[in-house]
Amino acid sequence: MYHHSLLKTKFLALMILVFACTGSNTILFAQGLTKWIRVCALHGWFSEVGCEWEVGRRGLIPDQIDGLQWPAQYRWQDTQAAKGLWIGSQNYYDIVAGQTYPHKVVQVGPRAHAYANEIYPIEFKMIGRFDHSTVLVDGNIASNLDFDDVLDEIDPNLKADRLLITKMRTSMGIEMTRKIYAFTQQYHNNYFIYDFVFKNTGIVDTSGSQNPQTLTGAYFSWQCRYAICKEMSAYGLFIMPQNATWGINTMNDVIGEDPSAGDPFRALFAWHGLHSGAPFNNIGAPDIDRDGRLTSSQIVGVVTLHADKSPTDNSDDPFQPSATKYIDSDATINQGGFHNQYTPEKMTQQYNFMSSGHPPLSHAEEVGDGYANEYLNTAAGFSQSYGFGPYSLATGDSIRIVLAEGVAGLSRSNNIEVGYNWFNEIQPYILPDGSTTTDKNEYKNAWVFTGKDSLFQTFTRATDNYTSGFNIPQPPPPPDLFEVTSGSDHIQLTWSNSAEAWPNFAGYHIYRATVEPDTTYELIATLPPGILQYDDTAVSLGFNYYYYLVSFDDGSTNNIQPGVPLASSKFYTMTNLPAYLGATGIGKTQENKIPNAFRLDQNYPNPFNPSTTIRYALPKSAKVVLKIYNALGQEIITLVDKTQTVGEKSVVWDGRNQSGQLLSSGVYIYKLQADGFFESRKMLFLK
Repeated sequence: MYHHSLLKTKFLALMILVFACTGSNTILFAQGLTKWIRVCALHGWFSEVGCEWEVGRRGLIPDQIDGLQWPAQYRWQDTQAAKGLWIGSQNYYDIVAGQTYPHKVVQVGPRAHAYANEIYPIEFKMIGRFDHSTVLVDGNIASNLDFDDVLDEIDPNLKADRLLITKMRTSMGIEMTRKIYAFTQQYHNNYFIYDFVFKNTGIVDTSGSQNPQTLTGAYFSWQCRYAICKEMSAYGLFIMPQNATWGINTMNDVIGEDPSAGDPFRALFAWHGLHSGAPFNNIGAPDIDRDGRLTSSQIVGVVTLHADKSPTDNSDDPFQPSATKYIDSDATINQGGFHNQYTPEKMTQQYNFMSSGHPPLSHAEEVGDGYANEYLNTAAGFSQSYGFGPYSLATGDSIRIVLAEGVAGLSRSNNIEVGYNWFNEIQPYILPDGSTTTDKNEYKNAWVFTGKDSLFQTFTRATDNYTSGFNIPQPPPPPDLFEVTSGSDHIQLTWSNSAEAWPNFAGYHIYRATVEPDTTYELIATLPPGILQYDDTAVSLGFNYYYYLVSFDDGSTNNIQPGVPLASSKFYTMTNLPAYLGATGIGKTQENKIPNAFRLDQNYPNPFNPSTTIRYALPKSAKVVLKIYNALGQEIITLVDKTQTVGEKSVVWDGRNQSGQLLSSGVYIYKLQADGFFESRKMLFLK
């Protein structure tokens, strides 16, 4: 029997042992560069090797569900466990091995990172229509985007808000270019569009070595291992059995394999299915330890927007993807040590899977109303694959495939309401169609599965956006500066007027959250153009407050709900540091003001280049020692080592060590000791 509290205790003890042995910052397998897209409601990380394999961002075990976060303002909304990209062809002459293989396969994921001498990243850059806002709280950088939205280029003519370009070569002469488009307009902010071009260049390494030949029977195949979602898992609230963390109860469905069937899309999608180890009906993963709130009501999936018929016919092929077989996530060919690009038997097994066509029934149809975790008794659950081919590509030929991946489902307020009614058995149970039932599980599940309709709406909007050439109406940009300042009797918000040049600009909305940023924000003010300051007096001592500000237009360009204003993304201005009453405004203190306690402030600016200022407060004269350390705890430089008088103090650090050498980019720690007071903070130096 599944004992909820006991399993939690055992798991936490295990994790303490793991981290005691490895160290909480240990990186186990991570390889290559990664970048986030975090300006829209769907947040995702992406790898320079063209696919996001399991725990591939940091190599940390708690990252087993990592990425595709929606709705991303709340923590633990990840739905992605692993992805894989396999590229294969027939009768390939390998210049390194000096032999012809019946099948050649190169791969990234789903279990392992890119392989040496197989995948060669050659470009990885982020382009933005405009940069994210500068967000300050009491003079300190206070936006996650300063770390996770580093642009390589700004293009004001870009139709998307963000474009991430990944380009890589492979050892079989295929060069892949992946363009990922993200949008913040509120009707299009929960999906990414992936535009892939696979070109047979015949170049098999970064030095330009040539091995030109026609590739026959070429397939391009992806795997998706979804786990919905992290909040229910052992790395979140631990509501479900631990193996739900890696998606053992994920249900995978496919539509559109047969163009004559009349399906609206060629798509795959997944949801949190029934688990026999949960002592309750777990659809939506209600939080039975607290208030019943649904923690896994998302439905996630991929829709095919375009696939070339051939290198010479670029019209869309309705019969692609040609293979949609699901697979045990622990299958032998998925294991990290299985693949070898010079072992023909292994590559043939992989190629045969990639080209295996469509099964008679999808995974979800096979499981039916049963427990997903018990289907075929696998310990890992199932992943969904989708492959395109076969193609014949002469040297210089290319194939283009365009996909959209999105996440949809119930809103936070609906998760709270439906889960609360289910948990407390509050009737009548009103179903989505307006009828009622006396079955609380029927009520809960019906609401969760409206997420399928929401995801299909997302697919429709992604399709419309793509076919329009990305000519959807754009919302106004946010102000390029948003500043929050704590005060003795109010919190002051100020911002720039940069957004007011936008056509049909109509004003600003201000939202506030209390205690922590991972919660629902309330609208506290709507202001017209020209007003660039708001004093929030509805605040109390002893509470932390977080804010964001959006600009909006008059709704005249809205082609989905005409008249409803289009608004900038909340993530551009959302603060990640608290403001509060009783402060003098960190970063605005006077040297002659007498503080009432020792204090070490966050350095400003942070990140910094070429220098940053560290401020601290002394309520009395004291011997002060202020030192900088690297991330390994090694001392870098002593900035202060002397007795100082009472007051607000500051010191500037230029990123150099005690010998005057300029340090490399990275995380550094500054520590202050003064009369028994000890405190440390982290800062980021970016050269």
